[in-house]
Amino acid sequence: MQSNMPDIADTAPALQTGKLNWVGMADIELPFLFESRDLAPINVNAKARAFVNLHKEDAKGIHMSRLFLALDTLSTEQQVNPLTIAQALDSFISSHTGLSDQAKIELKFELPLRRKSLLSGKAGWKSYPLTIEAKIDHGVLSFELSLDVTYSSTCPCSAALARQLIQQAFVEKFQQHTPSHKEMISWLGSTDGIIATPHSQRSIANVKVKLDSSIREFDILNLINTLEDELKTPVQAAVKREDEQEFARLNGQNLMFCEDAARKIKAVLEDAQYADYWLQINHYESLHAHDAVAIAVKGIDGGYQP
Repeated sequence: MQSNMPDIADTAPALQTGKLNWVGMADIELPFLFESRDLAPINVNAKARAFVNLHKEDAKGIHMSRLFLALDTLSTEQQVNPLTIAQALDSFISSHTGLSDQAKIELKFELPLRRKSLLSGKAGWKSYPLTIEAKIDHGVLSFELSLDVTYSSTCPCSAALARQLIQQAFVEKFQQHTPSHKEMISWLGSTDGIIATPHSQRSIANVKVKLDSSIREFDILNLINTLEDELKTPVQAAVKREDEQEFARLNGQNLMFCEDAARKIKAVLEDAQYADYWLQINHYESLHAHDAVAIAVKGIDGGYQP
C-alpha cells in the first residue's frame, strides 16, 4: 500500500521554475557521540542544519526526509568525525540524483571539557561553543570549524592610571620621611596603598578556521589549548584562593587592548598554517556601556572577508 503513496516532490510540477542555492532543514535536535584527537568520545546535544542545492529548475522540491534519516544514522549508528560526516554528505547527494550536486551539514553544540585549575590541582567542567560546517561542492569536500574561547582582559590604560594614583598616594604618605622596610610592606598591603585597581572584563575570541579536506580526525583540544595559552588569562572552572591569586597575577602581567588580543590570535593561527581563518575579539567593557571589537582575516583571494 505504501508503494502507491504519492511523492509530490517527484511528480508535481513546480509552481515556478528556477534554481535554488540551498534547501533543507534547520534546528534539528541531534544528540551524538563526538570524536576528536586526545579526547575520549563524548556525548553532546547538537542543533543541526542540513541542506542540498536544487539545480533542477523544474523540480518541485527536495526529499527532506532523506536528509533527516542520514543525520539520524549519524546520531544513532556512528560516531561523529570527518569520515562519518563526509559519508552523510555523500548520502545527501546520492539520494538526490539529478536534483543536487552540493550538500552541507552544520553541527552546533557545546563541548564540555575537564579543565585543571592554575595552581591548586583542582579540576572542573568548562563548555566551549563549537560549530562544525562540512560541505561537498561538485565532489570537493571542505570543513570549517568555529570556536569561542572566553578569557579575561585587563586594560593597559586603566592599569597605567591606577599605577599613577598609587605613586601619588605614596608621595603624599611618605613625603615627610623615608619609610622603613616594615612600614613599606604594611602600607603596600593596605587599601591605602593600593588605592586604585585597573578595570578588566570578560572577553570572548570568536575564531573560524578552514580545515584540510583530507583530515581523518578533528583536533579541537589542541586548538583550544593553543588559543588559551596565547591569551594567558582564560576563565577558570575550579578555583581556590591560590588559583584566584595566580589569575590576578596573570591579568596584571598580560595587559591587553582588543587590538593586542587580535594580533596574538592572528599570529598563532598563521603559525598553525590554516588555509584560511577569521577572528573577532570582543572585550565586553566594564568601563563603557559599549564593547571593544577587533576583526582580522588571513587575507587570501576568495577567502574570509572581515
